[in-house]
Amino acid sequence: MSKTILTPDLCIIGAGSGGLSVAAGAAQLGLETVLLEKAEMGGDCLNTGCVPSKALLAAGKRAQMHRKDDIKGIAAHEPKIDFSAVKDHVFETIATIEPNDSPERFRSLGVNVILEAGEFTAPDTVVAGDYIIKAKKFIIATGSRAFVPSITGLAYEKVFTNESIFDLREKPEHLLIIGGGPIGLEMAQAHRRLGCAVSVFDMGVILPRDDQKNVEIVRDALIKEDIALHENVSIQEVKHGANDVTLVIERNGQVEEVTGSHLLIAAGRTPNIDNMGLEKANVKFDHRGIIVKDNLKTSNAKIFAIGDAAGGPQFTHVAGYHAGVIIRQVCFGMFWAKVDYTALPWVTYTDPELAQVGLTEAAAKEKYGEGNIKVAEWHFDENDRAIAEKITKGQVRVVTNNKGLILGASIVGAQAGELIGMWALAISSKQKIGAITAMIAPYPTLGEVSKRAAGAWYTPSLFSDKIRRIVRFLKHFG
Repeated sequence: MSKTILTPDLCIIGAGSGGLSVAAGAAQLGLETVLLEKAEMGGDCLNTGCVPSKALLAAGKRAQMHRKDDIKGIAAHEPKIDFSAVKDHVFETIATIEPNDSPERFRSLGVNVILEAGEFTAPDTVVAGDYIIKAKKFIIATGSRAFVPSITGLAYEKVFTNESIFDLREKPEHLLIIGGGPIGLEMAQAHRRLGCAVSVFDMGVILPRDDQKNVEIVRDALIKEDIALHENVSIQEVKHGANDVTLVIERNGQVEEVTGSHLLIAAGRTPNIDNMGLEKANVKFDHRGIIVKDNLKTSNAKIFAIGDAAGGPQFTHVAGYHAGVIIRQVCFGMFWAKVDYTALPWVTYTDPELAQVGLTEAAAKEKYGEGNIKVAEWHFDENDRAIAEKITKGQVRVVTNNKGLILGASIVGAQAGELIGMWALAISSKQKIGAITAMIAPYPTLGEVSKRAAGAWYTPSLFSDKIRRIVRFLKHFG
């Protein structure tokens, strides 16, 4: 049977966040667009990542609210939890969002959706099922999958990753998690609050990329909820039993064993670039992903790569950002459009949340020197709204140069993910700290913590002896 030849303006391989954004924009702007997807529309984020994890976290947070006894007059009690029904909530959440990413919706926008895997057979040709596609431009947006490390005794079919953990209907009695990054810690807290014992293992410290003073607040919160954190350990072996699993770990020269009922691997991601014929397309890649320039072009000028497949920061919002860079280039001819991660925010959705944008204090000191930066902070327990709602664990830490240019901000506390956006805008627009102090913040809101942190930047100089002398002098002139 002969194959159908297509010659669109654009062929996108992968219908995750980045691929869908490019497809929708390009088609509505008049480009003939083909979108290939071999699995589920919406990619990892919708089906096995951001959406189901936040739904599970929400269930855990609701359960935890019943246990709180911090407001007088409200009796705390242990909630009745139906673990299997909680998973119904997770999949109902996915189903509610799913139509936005469906083949029908994108076809209605003018996208030619083909539910097949795409493989390059030449630098300008992709084969997908019964189609041969010779596009003017190609976008590789195939995302990533869970990385499963090579550990003695580990049987892949007996462990869970983010791609399978949400299908687990029986409540784990004791969930062991390898990986102390955002995914591992979010799943740890969600399962602990839903009634599971949880132990987390990491070869280093948890959340190493974040502000470590704020990470300490998250660490304390997790330990307080009886989540066992095993940091700075090496996993020597995995022993799978009939109804349990044991990790043999080494810490400071001492070997010990921890046994649980289920094992979740959350040890990072690996790009989905296998079996794509990248060599035939003259596209260079390594273990991190496809090698791209700052305009997201690969070594083949006709081919771009975006999102996790491009080997950069692995966040859904980065894939969406990449899509905007691509649209500017392929639709509007803005060949100078390129990526800039200076104001890239990220959030770990534990409770309390941990959010970061720009440089941490440690990174700023390394880049500019300790004497060339200033750090200001403000605590949630000094915020009236936080006090009223009993959510006082947290703080804002802001990093600037000596002239007040904002270099980074880190927030730990309630709604940190919502609060970090203002700092991202400030950094992207190259604002100084004075722009935040000049802002009028509504009262009482958690948002005031940012304004107060900015104000704290001026405190050492504003209330100095020099300023007091100036004020006394000006007083004589009325």
